[in-house]
Amino acid sequence: FYSDRVKGTKRPRKLLMDDKYFGYPRKAENSDTLIFNRMAFDEYPDVWISNMNFSSLQKVTDLGRQMEPYIWGKAELRDFKSSDGLPLKGILIKPDNFDPGKKYPLMVYIYETLHNGLHNFRHPSPGTSINMPFYVSNGYIIWMPDIEYHTGYPGQDALKCVLPGIQMLVREGYVDPDAIGIQGHSWGGYQISYMVTQTNIFAAAEGGAPVSNMISSYNGIRWSSGMVRQFQYEHTQSRIGGSIWEYPFRYIENSPIFWADKIQTPIMFMHNDADGAVPWYQGIEFIMALRRLEKEAYMFNYNGEPHGLRKRVNQKDWTIRMQQFFDHHLKGAPMPDWMKNGIKAWEKKKE
Repeated sequence: FYSDRVKGTKRPRKLLMDDKYFGYPRKAENSDTLIFNRMAFDEYPDVWISNMNFSSLQKVTDLGRQMEPYIWGKAELRDFKSSDGLPLKGILIKPDNFDPGKKYPLMVYIYETLHNGLHNFRHPSPGTSINMPFYVSNGYIIWMPDIEYHTGYPGQDALKCVLPGIQMLVREGYVDPDAIGIQGHSWGGYQISYMVTQTNIFAAAEGGAPVSNMISSYNGIRWSSGMVRQFQYEHTQSRIGGSIWEYPFRYIENSPIFWADKIQTPIMFMHNDADGAVPWYQGIEFIMALRRLEKEAYMFNYNGEPHGLRKRVNQKDWTIRMQQFFDHHLKGAPMPDWMKNGIKAWEKKKE
C-alpha cells in the first residue's frame, strides 16, 4: 500500500509491503480505521484492522487455528524458462515436513497464468479440480506453471512451458520422475488432452471438459448463451489465428482426437451433460476414440451438472475418484473397483 497526493509532485510513499494477499480495505464511517482480510497459502484470511497509514495492524479474528493439526504446505514462487527460452514463473507447494532427501510424487495443475495466485488461501473442500492443501497433506508436491502462447499452436506452446518446469524440479532431486501426474479443467483439460498425445512423462492425467476435436466443435455454440464458438478458436483462448477454411491443418494438428493413437498415459476426465461452455459430445468423441484404441481411459458424466460441479455430493464423489486414480498410478495404491469394472448406468445412484 502506498499514499500519494492527487496534485503532488513527490514520489508515492510506501506504507506497507508484505508477502501476503491483502483484500480491498474499507474505511470505517466514523473513525480513521481500515478493515480488510489478509491471507497466504498457509494463512487463513482472517479479518484485520489498521490505522490509515498501516502502522498499527491488529488481527481481529483467529480462525486459522483450525489449520494447526494439519500438514498444510508452503507456497513459493519459482522462475524457470520455456524450451524457447521465455522467462516464466510457477508456484511450487511443498508439505510442511518436506524432506529434500525424499522422492515425492508430483501433481501438476495448469490453466494459463497462475503465479498471481501465489498467496491465495485455498479452502480444503471438494470441487471440480484437485484441492491443493488436501494433496499436499497427503504427500504430494504441487507445481503450477505459467503458460505463454503464440498464434497457431496452443498445444505445442503448453508443452514448451510445462515440460521444462517439471524437468527443473526432477533435476533438483526430490521429485520421483516415475510418479508425475497432471490435472486441469476446461482450457486446462484441452491442453492436457493434447500433451498426452505428445509426451509420456505423466504417469496419469485428468483433463476435464476438454475440446478434443476443434473441427467438429468449431461451428457449434455455447449452450448456456447461444454464442457461436468460432471466435474463441480463431482469436481468443485457442489462438489458432484464423478460420477453419484458412488454416484447416492447424485445427487438425491442435485436436487431440487426431493423435489419440499416440496416447500411452492413463487418463480420466469429467464432462457433464449440462455443460454450457464446452459441449459434452466433445468428451463422448474422445472417450469413444480412446476405447476404440483400447487405451486406459475413464469418462465421468454427472447428470444435470454444468461445466463445473455444483452439487456437494457430486463434488465429494469426484474428489474421491480423482484421488483414487492418482494414488493408484502415482503412489501404488490398490486399484479401486470402478477402475477395474466400470460403473453400469443403473448402478450410478447406488454408487
